[in-house]
Amino acid sequence: MSETGLPPSWEIRISKSRGIPYYFHPQTQESRWDSPPGTDSEKLKAYMATKFSSSGGSDQNSKPQGEKIRAAHLLVKHEGSRRPSSWKDSEITRTKDEARDILRGHEQRIRAGEITLADLAKTESDCSSARKGGDLGYFGRGDMQKEFEDAAFGLSPGEMSGIVETASGLHLIERIS
Repeated sequence: MSETGLPPSWEIRISKSRGIPYYFHPQTQESRWDSPPGTDSEKLKAYMATKFSSSGGSDQNSKPQGEKIRAAHLLVKHEGSRRPSSWKDSEITRTKDEARDILRGHEQRIRAGEITLADLAKTESDCSSARKGGDLGYFGRGDMQKEFEDAAFGLSPGEMSGIVETASGLHLIERIS
């Protein structure tokens, strides 16, 4: 058992959309709002009180300051996504290939200048960031899934990625700054 009181391999992360802690298991890609079975509740409570107290903001503010970038994305989930549901579909049943075809169509429209990623994300993205045009705000290394992070940090401001696959689904990523 770690100092957090969580079972082995479980981590505490901060939700980008809500700004609050959640629990994540990197090997299984499971994430949850409630602590996982086998948690030492007293240890977790003490850890959370020291690391995530409301006096002075979240733990994110106390992280070492490294390079931070800002990006937006358009996410298309599929039946194999770690959470195959979204704000617009309670159950996503499309295949990964169907998701890829949808995203290719979006990519073509954006690259042709018909529509911006931000405008398309508002109605087509399966991420809760859709209401903000897919804007994820500023993040640093270690804040996002590795594939997403590598692609985003590899872009120049104003540049858009090709299709990027993560456990969440398929993304188009546009670096803002």
